[in-house]
Amino acid sequence: MNAKQLIIQGQVQGVGYRDWMVRRARELGLSGWVRNRADGAVEALVAGETAAVEELLRLCRRGPRLAVVVSIEEQLAEPPEELGFNRRA
Repeated sequence: MNAKQLIIQGQVQGVGYRDWMVRRARELGLSGWVRNRADGAVEALVAGETAAVEELLRLCRRGPRLAVVVSIEEQLAEPPEELGFNRRA
């Protein structure tokens, strides 16, 4: 299992990015979570098969229609304890 923590920066809050990411991650069979950060970025923990994680990263570089992704920082992480992909407050 591959797990990565992501910090997605740009115009990513208030454009449906978290809900969009939950749908895409679930479609790919990934586990983890996504949440807004106080600094305007979106943070996520994504875990699953390497190909699925990389596909989600590719999709995240574009995001939903109204998003403007400037950068994505990624680092290896420990997989979440729970299965499924959820939106956090």
